[in-house]
Amino acid sequence: MNTNRMVRIFAGIFILLSLALGVPESPLFVSKYFLWFTVFVGANLLQSGFTQFCPLEIFLKKLGVRES
Repeated sequence: MNTNRMVRIFAGIFILLSLALGVPESPLFVSKYFLWFTVFVGANLLQSGFTQFCPLEIFLKKLGVRES
């Protein structure tokens, strides 16, 4: 598995988890403030699409995961 796929998997997991914890209708609801984490992940994906700078990708490369 390469860094590109792992970044997408992590982003998907974080978005789904933060929605499950932040939407009041969810059985896992904790606080509506978890929705800000969804905003953060989405904004990071958007800026990395333009700038090619992704902190998670840098971290994965340092761990030895091969690039895409």
